[in-house]
Amino acid sequence: MFSRILVANRGEIALRVIRACRDMGIEAVAVYSRADADAAYLKLAHDAICIGAEAPQHSYLNPAAILSAAEITDVQAIHPGYGFLAENPTFAQMCRDCKIEFIGPSAESMAMLGNKIAARNLAQRAKVPLIPGSKGDVADDDEAVQIAEEIGYPVMIKASAGGGGRGMRVAHNEASLKSNFRNARAEAEVAFKDGTMYLEKFIERPRHVEVQLLGDHKGNVVHLWERDCSLQRRHQKLVEESPSPHISSRTRRKLCSAAVRLAKAAGYYSAGTCEFLVDEQENFYFMEVNARIQVEHPVTELITGVDLVQWQIRLADGEQLKLRQEDISQTGSAIECRINAESPEDGFRPCPGPIKELFLPGGPGVRVDTHTHCGYVVSPYYDSMIAKLLVHRPSRTEAIQVMRRALAEFHVAPIKTTVPVHRFILDHADFIKGDVDTGFIERAYNPAASPSGV
Repeated sequence: MFSRILVANRGEIALRVIRACRDMGIEAVAVYSRADADAAYLKLAHDAICIGAEAPQHSYLNPAAILSAAEITDVQAIHPGYGFLAENPTFAQMCRDCKIEFIGPSAESMAMLGNKIAARNLAQRAKVPLIPGSKGDVADDDEAVQIAEEIGYPVMIKASAGGGGRGMRVAHNEASLKSNFRNARAEAEVAFKDGTMYLEKFIERPRHVEVQLLGDHKGNVVHLWERDCSLQRRHQKLVEESPSPHISSRTRRKLCSAAVRLAKAAGYYSAGTCEFLVDEQENFYFMEVNARIQVEHPVTELITGVDLVQWQIRLADGEQLKLRQEDISQTGSAIECRINAESPEDGFRPCPGPIKELFLPGGPGVRVDTHTHCGYVVSPYYDSMIAKLLVHRPSRTEAIQVMRRALAEFHVAPIKTTVPVHRFILDHADFIKGDVDTGFIERAYNPAASPSGV
């Protein structure tokens, strides 16, 4: 087993990996930018190395700085967390070229699955259902119009290298398709340095359901059931839960089996997530694979009892999966709320600044994953998430009730947070019934009508 691992990330996920290392008797090396120099979690690492200035491109997105820190501290492996370089196949290969194991899948699998067109082609070969769309990249808006006429409007324009909602547009007619295609391509070229685009049929009011996977170097792959991530704002997830409400056991089994087929076809190892859209008739369609640990991985940990980060480390070290599919069951119901430092009444504007008051909820069935504390300064340079609030109870009804109580207890000041949005969601009749889709928040949420306290 590795004796020393570098954590190439920051914040909540850096702390999560450091804790996993300590539980396994492994020394953890943390890296940090100048903006994070006072982060309390750095004291829990065996070593902490400054890798650059505040801007991500000078620190957490700088492979040379991270690899230099890894060589100086003599680590055997690098855990990338999520975001930043976690799904960068070039960085993964650079680590291995330096004789440092990258805790994640192979660079080849990552590159193939990270390209939306190549991933769709692989899914087709693995007999995983696909949304009707272009067979490859779309050269220009004239070709886009021709394809849209074949599959029917509305259509979704997507960047092949996209993610996080960038490089995506919906078009309902030829005029909007031409305009949105050009805009989406320009956005993709700036965000990903890749303007390759493709088209899909737009699924009306879909659910977003993802399957957690683990695979080893021997070709063994298991699923750890699904998470429902339908509650989103601008393609960014706000609430996740498992099991997914409103899908049948039959659909759940078919969905999970399809995800395993795709992972095996890709030669995938490590932790990963296969994402699907599910329509109102419970037809499901492959969307993408996230070749890393997910923000919402604790939801799966709670319902299965499996430590996904520890398994990432074991699998990277060459250990064979000891988990048998028939032994992995869903127990109870788990819900996660992502608490972001944002002002909902001001268009969800990021709200950086010092935290002067902080009270975190607790009690039976409550888990809080956070790196923040009184005196912590929320940086304007990075993602606005400051905590993940999770509950796990025997039933969904109980989980909802405990989450309501936990949200009422959560207090942070003077910065604004998304707690009022979560309280609105947990009280809404459609959420209680499990009858939501990816457009629910945009349709239903009115900041003026939500609870005002945080």
